Amino acid sequence: MPCLDMQNGRVVKGVHFVNIQDAGDPAECARAYCAAGADELALLDITATVEGRATLLDVVRRVADATTVPFTVGGGISDVKSAEAVLGAGANKVSTSSAAFRNPDLIPALIKEFGPGQVTVAIDVDQNDKLPSGYEVYIDGGRTATGTDAVEWARRVDGYGVQVILPTSKAGDGAQTGYDLPVIRAIKEAVTAEVVASGGAGTLAHFLEAVQAGATLLLAASVFHFGLIGIGDLKTYLKAQGVTVC
Repeated sequence: MPCLDMQNGRVVKGVHFVNIQDAGDPAECARAYCAAGADELALLDITATVEGRATLLDVVRRVADATTVPFTVGGGISDVKSAEAVLGAGANKVSTSSAAFRNPDLIPALIKEFGPGQVTVAIDVDQNDKLPSGYEVYIDGGRTATGTDAVEWARRVDGYGVQVILPTSKAGDGAQTGYDLPVIRAIKEAVTAEVVASGGAGTLAHFLEAVQAGATLLLAASVFHFGLIGIGDLKTYLKAQGVTVC
């Protein structure tokens, strides 16, 4: 699942949620990833929440016109109305993070309105040894520490019937040093939902390690955006390692 982090209508990528670099036009990137064999796409408007605005619907429409695979949109999904607008613009699923944390009732409201298959809850995490799991929830694009244990929050999210939980390691984001495997394992052991590996992919082996840790969806950005790993090469590698891929 290539991830298109979007800022000011452009695909960008940073390291540890900062040091942002331009990576292209979202519709062009989406079209290229579909042609390369991506199974799904994620489009995340990374500044919508901190800027207090909704997702840029014109970009969602352009991406919808360019894609041939399902895509999830996150960023600025603060209520049922904003989610409806994004889905109406062509997205297949919505992802919510900060808004869901601040108002957990949003999660069952979205599920009731659109069904569990169209709602993903994203959780940005960073290490905190003072918490039971050793991981803390961050919101506002990784800017704000909450003091809440990440695994406990994931367990609560799972209780609402969410089918996909997307934890992203703040420490691993863009670093290409590997996914944060302990947090993937811990959340997978705590929930029934599918867990997305996100934050840190840098080599083919990193993707296999995430699968072995319990992830069933593999999200990455930098390695795809900058041509370090091809989607076809990744699928061939994973199949050779005995992993079932689409």
